[in-house]
Amino acid sequence: MISAAVVDDLCAAVGRDRVRTSATELNLYKRDASTMDGSAGVVCFPTTTEEVRQCVLVAGRHATPFVARGSGTGLAGGAVPLDEAIVITTTKMNRILSVDAASCLAWVEPGVLNLDLTKHVAPLGLHFAPDPSSQQSCSIGGNVANNSGGPHCLADGVTSAHVIALEVVLADGQVVMLGGEDPEPDGYDLRGAFVGSEGMFGIATRICVRLSQNAPDVRTMLLDFATVEDGAETVSAIIAAGMVPAALEMMDKLCVQAVEAYIHAGLPTEAAAVLLVEVTGLPHGVAADVVRISAIGKQHGAGTVRIAQDEAERALLWKGRKTAFGAIARIKPNYYLHDTVVPRRKLPEVLNEVYRIVERHDLLVLNVFHAGDGNLHPLLVFDRREPGVMDRVHAAGEEIVRVSIAAGGVLSGEHGIGLEKRDFMPWMFSPVDLAAQAALRFAFDPDGLANPHKVLPSGSSCGDISHVPEGAWI
Repeated sequence: MISAAVVDDLCAAVGRDRVRTSATELNLYKRDASTMDGSAGVVCFPTTTEEVRQCVLVAGRHATPFVARGSGTGLAGGAVPLDEAIVITTTKMNRILSVDAASCLAWVEPGVLNLDLTKHVAPLGLHFAPDPSSQQSCSIGGNVANNSGGPHCLADGVTSAHVIALEVVLADGQVVMLGGEDPEPDGYDLRGAFVGSEGMFGIATRICVRLSQNAPDVRTMLLDFATVEDGAETVSAIIAAGMVPAALEMMDKLCVQAVEAYIHAGLPTEAAAVLLVEVTGLPHGVAADVVRISAIGKQHGAGTVRIAQDEAERALLWKGRKTAFGAIARIKPNYYLHDTVVPRRKLPEVLNEVYRIVERHDLLVLNVFHAGDGNLHPLLVFDRREPGVMDRVHAAGEEIVRVSIAAGGVLSGEHGIGLEKRDFMPWMFSPVDLAAQAALRFAFDPDGLANPHKVLPSGSSCGDISHVPEGAWI
């Protein structure tokens, strides 16, 4: 149990009204959107950089681990507190501090919601490009922690490409600036190291993001196929033809049926797969790409090619894609997924193996994924009240990860490693690789108090590099 001294010091740091210790509230903050539970010792809600610094100093003074938490939408257990950690919640730090439309930059606090930022700058003809499916509720700070992506990151890149500077409270309480508005800051790219560090390097308290100009023209297309393989091969053919659409998203039959029952968009529920394609740019170029993509789709067996006729229809199609996770509740109440990435040419092979895996484990799967970059999201749907189902779910999930790695893929495209895939890291990285990562973590947090026991498997997370030959990673 967390000591009374820790609680008293946190109350002194942020005020008693922003420190929570009741069993009900601790229970709420012991988990994120993953299937994993932890144990929160105390929850606090700072509103300024100085208050965050004081909370971190309290953690260090009492040798107590701390976990930074945003909206809690993470799917890999990254914000799950362990060992009764201090949960430092940044949701009250939700101000958009400044917007420079001429330079396409904005300074925001970590609790600003992803979609709120885009709505705020929309009148200026700008948007924030990373757009996770949870963008209505996920925070910019969480996007930074996990280097989040989204459907429109195929052409624009993930969060690291859109963050240029970070004010950070390090694990020892120092406040530092990583990166800067200067296009070429001096020294190492510590900004790049911090983005995607999953809370192990400190807590971001101010973030400078790059804004993107809205495209002059946008066309959204929906193609349906009789087989998943035809859809996957169409994706590869579009890229091979020299086009990089803004988005290339795929849903399989069961997913389409769940989504259509939810949004009533006239989706082709008998199709084995649908491909959502969005192209942006100058009007003539967009029109030409639409013609070329339609032809490629037909060459690979597309049954129909639907082109959204107005913004309302386009928004409805995207609502279907971005609410897919919620729509599965019409089938069963729970879901579990990984976000491995595989080479595009291996998509048909890996997807077929996913179907075989879930059949062996007597489960249902809905596939919805970023087809353009091979980022899979197989949703295993189940009812956790069914005896023994969680064992089958986790066994199937592990097999999916193994198949993805064997196909030349990687563990995560955007959700992060967290607790979920921590013990899978040796499948992809050698002991030298893991030791190098541990050394970097050690450089930021020598005492190991910032979100401990995440990402790096036991034996690496402590920063032990003594067994690695000198210069092994230089």
